[in-house]
Amino acid sequence: MSERGADGSAGDADYSAIGASYTDHRQPDRRIAAAITRALGESETVVNVGAGAGSYESDVLKVTAVEPSETMRAQRPAHLPRAVDAVAESLPFADGAFDAAMTTFSVHQWSDLRAGLREMRRVARGPVVILTCDPDLVRDFWLYEYAPLVLDTEARRHPSIGEITEGLGGTVTAERVPIPVDCTDGFNEAYYGRPERLLEPGARQACSAWSFVEPALQERYVDGLRRDLASGAWDERHGTLRRQPSLDGSLVLVRAVP
Repeated sequence: MSERGADGSAGDADYSAIGASYTDHRQPDRRIAAAITRALGESETVVNVGAGAGSYESDVLKVTAVEPSETMRAQRPAHLPRAVDAVAESLPFADGAFDAAMTTFSVHQWSDLRAGLREMRRVARGPVVILTCDPDLVRDFWLYEYAPLVLDTEARRHPSIGEITEGLGGTVTAERVPIPVDCTDGFNEAYYGRPERLLEPGARQACSAWSFVEPALQERYVDGLRRDLASGAWDERHGTLRRQPSLDGSLVLVRAVP
């Protein structure tokens, strides 16, 4: 079982410190949600592992949420069911208890990827659906020019798509998910055409990779971006992104069936 932090968090990020205002910036995007719904197919019962504050949980399906962080559980809206306090590596459910299993932006937090994938496969009779980032694509984003250590950290923490595929077994597909320019889920790439948003401390705090960078270095990164936005240098290099309706970035949806 993974080690757990002060608020029960599993993994290497301290959500008791960075998760308090998470939902202010990380609202599920309806277009990304639609891709997840398609991947779940005709499933009726779903376990959402590393469910956080409930992003991407369907209002139609019967969802059982699993979330180890007390901070994140406390932010779940009242209309969603209470989350089970457990970790991915040890799910407290019987074999084949659900039609499907899903997790979003979570696998990089697990201390034992293979154990977590094995558990998801064990409890799901049908598809296992994982929304994650491909570490091989993370550094292609323009933010790498300004905050290299943030994206180096992001790439280091995320398992490769090959590792996930091998760990799940069965028939696996992986497809890139287009990120809309007005994406409501504020991960770093969601601001590809709205760079000013990354000047906001809360927006950065909602992306856990920033928390691994010393505050003084964060400020230097942000100052560089602020200067280039003020001078027009950012727009000279990347301004066309403001008018680009979507970005094929590092966001990937993995689907495995037995």
